[in-house]
Amino acid sequence: MAPSWRGGSLGLPFLPPLCSSTADLLLAGRRSQLCRGASTGPAWAPLFHWPSVRQSTSARDSAPLSPCRLFCSSASLRSSRYRSTGGKMSSSSSSSSSSSSNIEGQGKSKPKSPLRKRGSLQSSTSPDLRGATGPKPLKPQRSLPGTPVSLKQFPIDLRTSMDGKYKEIAEELFTRSMAESEMRSAPYEFPEDSPIEQLEERRHRLERQISQDIKLEPEILLRAKQDFMKIDSAADLEFMNQKSVDTVDDGFMEREMTLEREYQRVSISGEEKCGVPFTDLVDAAKCVVKALFIREKYITRSMQSFCKTTARSLQELGEKPLDLRVYEEIPETPVDADAPVHPPVSETHPYENQDPKNMPADTEYDCKMVDGVIHVYTKKSPTEKSTELDLPYPDLNEYIADMNVMMALIINGPVKSFCYRRLQYLSSKFQMHILLNEMKELAAQKKVPHRDFYNIRKVDTHIHASSCMNQKHLLRFIKRAMKKYPGEIVHMERGRGQTLMEVFETMNLTAFDLSVDTLDMHADRNTFHRFDKFNAKYNPIGESILREIFIKTDNHIEGKYFAHIIKEVMADLEESKYQNSELRLSIYGRSRDEWDKLAQWAVKHGVYSDNVRWLIQVPRLFDVYRTKKQLANFQEVLENIFLPLFEVTVNPRSHPELHLFLQHVVGFDSVDDESKPEHHIFNLDSPLPANWTEEDNPPYSYYLYYTYANMTVLNHLRRRRGFHTFVLRPHCGEAGPIHHLVSGFMLSENISHGLLLRKAPVLQYLYYLAQIGIAMSPLSNNSLFLSYHRNPLPEYLSRGLMVSLSTDDPLQFHFTKEPLMEEYSIATQVWKLSSCDMCELARNSVLMSGFSHKAKSYWLGPNCSKEGPESNDIRRTNVPDIRVAYRSETLLEELNLIIHAVRTEELDAIDEEDSLSMAPLPAQR
Repeated sequence: MAPSWRGGSLGLPFLPPLCSSTADLLLAGRRSQLCRGASTGPAWAPLFHWPSVRQSTSARDSAPLSPCRLFCSSASLRSSRYRSTGGKMSSSSSSSSSSSSNIEGQGKSKPKSPLRKRGSLQSSTSPDLRGATGPKPLKPQRSLPGTPVSLKQFPIDLRTSMDGKYKEIAEELFTRSMAESEMRSAPYEFPEDSPIEQLEERRHRLERQISQDIKLEPEILLRAKQDFMKIDSAADLEFMNQKSVDTVDDGFMEREMTLEREYQRVSISGEEKCGVPFTDLVDAAKCVVKALFIREKYITRSMQSFCKTTARSLQELGEKPLDLRVYEEIPETPVDADAPVHPPVSETHPYENQDPKNMPADTEYDCKMVDGVIHVYTKKSPTEKSTELDLPYPDLNEYIADMNVMMALIINGPVKSFCYRRLQYLSSKFQMHILLNEMKELAAQKKVPHRDFYNIRKVDTHIHASSCMNQKHLLRFIKRAMKKYPGEIVHMERGRGQTLMEVFETMNLTAFDLSVDTLDMHADRNTFHRFDKFNAKYNPIGESILREIFIKTDNHIEGKYFAHIIKEVMADLEESKYQNSELRLSIYGRSRDEWDKLAQWAVKHGVYSDNVRWLIQVPRLFDVYRTKKQLANFQEVLENIFLPLFEVTVNPRSHPELHLFLQHVVGFDSVDDESKPEHHIFNLDSPLPANWTEEDNPPYSYYLYYTYANMTVLNHLRRRRGFHTFVLRPHCGEAGPIHHLVSGFMLSENISHGLLLRKAPVLQYLYYLAQIGIAMSPLSNNSLFLSYHRNPLPEYLSRGLMVSLSTDDPLQFHFTKEPLMEEYSIATQVWKLSSCDMCELARNSVLMSGFSHKAKSYWLGPNCSKEGPESNDIRRTNVPDIRVAYRSETLLEELNLIIHAVRTEELDAIDEEDSLSMAPLPAQR
């Protein structure tokens, strides 16, 4: 029997080191100390234990997975006489009896120590992170300038080696992103030729060497191992092993999945849980948990949706569940399991026969913007002083401190290495899942009657209203308008009205002359990395006057032509029956009456469809307006955007059309060219909106924070009145610096594009754990920023990120009458997506859309808000329960891995404190 060596605080078996000398072993094993600087604990050796791959059908056997490689050389496995013999590759059906297998080295289960009752630390946690009890809403934290958020806001000790350095690290990264550096890789990337990769390659070479050359010298290897661990005797190794057995909580190993489905599962057996040293694992897990707590705080505070699975896992680290929703849920009629796929259609138009007298009454609140955020006050008699309503929003100092924390986390070496390995593991695991279960998934789809990809619900989650039609559609409409309304005055030129015919005569064009090539609105190779040329493609025939006439809501004919085109697109969607869109309309913030004009356009022309919802996009064009002297400061933009929304919420009768229109608006978007350079760093020294009078544009994070802060206050006010709330879904990560994605992670429910996540493994892993929706448009990216074959969508999908396909601008990028189907078709052909992959993308698009929960219950099933395969109804989605169960179980295992690492380290810290305490033990202990 081969000898074994034990050591470490978790009792991991140490096998022969991967080098022939003690010096080489020390050099290869302590690379984590080089990354972190001075370390207080012993340096852990790299992976010496080959974990075995187990293919299991029982959900009980699905332990938290390790990032060890699924595909390894069988010759290497056979040649290593010191590998683990505890796990073997086996294949079985899930219908077999659920037999429990003991993992080698785990030991017998011991009675739980009373110390474990202290696994959840009793810390004074702030209510905005730990949960609010009672109906009182949260108050904004008023921290002093420059004071970072206290670590007490987290339920447990999440201190890492970077604490106290967040501000310096973040500012250095901001500065690097502004400079035109020619570095091959940014600090948050994981380059292929990194030192970590070189060390891993050396480790594999040493591993092969030891399997061939050092087979008969266990005594020398044992001495080298003991020297490396700085442990004097084998008794110390045994003592550390016993200590870890007492303190490790096996709750995660025993956790059962919600539902078990018949498919082949892949699990990793063995002692090591991750391919990095344990000290690096703990540090990385703390950073990841800290980032998830930050997102949960901002998302729940703004009444947006946070992933339930992730929230439930984070609750295990706190004493109380985090629940910032202090209002009762609006009751909805439940949908029957046998209800039809299509929701019932209203017989009356929502904009017709609406009397303002029947709208909710005035609350007589007063609204005023202070430091860029609107505050709401109660109106009293003139002799009494008004009081401010307690509507929570994030304090600026708090946001800057959290932003610095996030910026520092994404460039931390051990965290990058950990997240990169986990992402690589997720990709490999999905490939193994496809190899084992692809036929079962296809068989499950074939069993469903009538349902296929063509008749499942698909939502275009990212499309702009001004370009929602294709070129041929717009061309035919222009020709019809020239024949039907030739004498209609459509434009004012120098005080004189111009008819539609006169406008085209000035261009020497007739209806017969027009063609798709004449319009010249399709993006081509000249628009690649040229956003200015792409914006010029919105002008038919290169004439901005035609853009104003045909695809604007505010013009001399009050958007009549544009309303007709939109209604024709809506009719096409209704005819297809299974396609929906979320169209973006623009509010620029130049004047206070923009909202009323937009609402009157929609109500007057009856622009509505059950298949369409609206998002309001705010272009980041303050520098243009300031240069033209249209605005005095940035606060005027915020007032023009948000004050009308507060006024109509306080008194719907003051803006009746806007009140009706907002019932079909689901959120806000922030749009513009992200690749434009930013000349300012958003920090505590940044001027407040009222003082931002320079002509430079504020940075992306500045726009996003003030949009989020005002939306948060508005959501709480609207919820008090019983109205629906809004979400933030900006364009993010298409180009530009990485802090765009950091701001999106903290503040947004979903984002659009997300291309730069492929360069930032830490953020990509966080987006996966939080299940943040990403609406991707490969055809749009192909013409602007990234070639189609380099698009990361298939990689994101295989790893389990919440991605969907969208069209962005059919007018510029598509040719057919159904641009969304064109997007799916090309993606399927190029990336060889299966029918299950396509249906999963369609299901994701519905989940991340802004349609009502009741509509989603018809489209996905009455249990769509639940977790795991229970939420799926294959009769409606055509997504097999096997795929949904795989996604759910894999996410749970990843969350359990990091939560387990944090809890284990916390229990070790408690044991150490108790061993050093001189106080008498309590009687019950």
